[in-house]
Amino acid sequence: MIPNQWYIILESNEVKKGKPVGFTRMGEKIVAWRDSQGNLSVMSDQCPHRGVALSAGKLKDDCIQCPFHGFEYDTSGNCKLVPANGRNAEPPKALHVKTYPTHEEHGFIYIWWGEPQKEYPPLPWFESISDDMVYATIQDHWKCHYSRAIENQLDVVHLPFIHYNTIGRGNRTLVNGPVAKEENRGKRNNLLNLWVYNELDNGQKPKRPSEMPDPNRRPSLQFHFPNLWQNWIADNIRVVIAFVPIDDENTMMYIRYYHTMRTPILRELTGWTGSLANLVIERQDRRVVVTQRPTRSDLDIGETLIPGDHPIVVYRKRRKMLIEDNKQRDSLA
Repeated sequence: MIPNQWYIILESNEVKKGKPVGFTRMGEKIVAWRDSQGNLSVMSDQCPHRGVALSAGKLKDDCIQCPFHGFEYDTSGNCKLVPANGRNAEPPKALHVKTYPTHEEHGFIYIWWGEPQKEYPPLPWFESISDDMVYATIQDHWKCHYSRAIENQLDVVHLPFIHYNTIGRGNRTLVNGPVAKEENRGKRNNLLNLWVYNELDNGQKPKRPSEMPDPNRRPSLQFHFPNLWQNWIADNIRVVIAFVPIDDENTMMYIRYYHTMRTPILRELTGWTGSLANLVIERQDRRVVVTQRPTRSDLDIGETLIPGDHPIVVYRKRRKMLIEDNKQRDSLA
């Protein structure tokens, strides 16, 4: 995991008023819930009293109540009531549940995974997705590290093989480039743009990434650290994936099909058709990606890479740099 980043962890509609939701993200047990005003809280799913899961409790008076002894915690994680000590007693300060800085945008729930900041960076997103676009979402569980799932979406070499009868039709096995360019949009706000130039192999020599001219068109793919990807199919059609880390060997894929159809019936039909196509394509990927070893990717894991793997190398270098930068900050603190 890259520390000190905004991670998408859920869709907003998965947490409704009246019921806490427990789940695992980043290898940690977490609970999300809303108070009577709809305000969201995301916190550790563990009562600091005796370690019981708060998600097994209930919501009461804008607090989450532990099912074991009735301790109540507000949206900030502060204990507001210890029933055994009496209604008028001040709860001990040590009874505090770890909470995560949380933000909702674009129908996603983001949490800040890392140290508290005086000023938080912008949320990862793609400005090219306009407000007039609508989307349909599917979820799929992959038994692999989230970095492997991300790399699969940056891998243009596999297209004619894994997707020979879908998006890889045409047998364009020869890979020119591909071109991968990074944008650093400020503190920890990193974007990777990718241009794809696959073609039929007629005996010509492929061009290496360094031999490719500067692109004069929009990117084919974009990846926003730490866990958000976009396939820019057309100006009015996009596929967006949030690679949500469950733990070191499991990832939840939130796959969205964006389009501009607004007529109710056609909108539903377009969303359903696009989502079904996404499911077919990503299941082709999943079958292979879950077999990769080692489970987590890195620069030095014994793989022999080729020029067509250039985007993966760029991703690994940036990911490692972000992790090392945080380690260096910790050592200087």
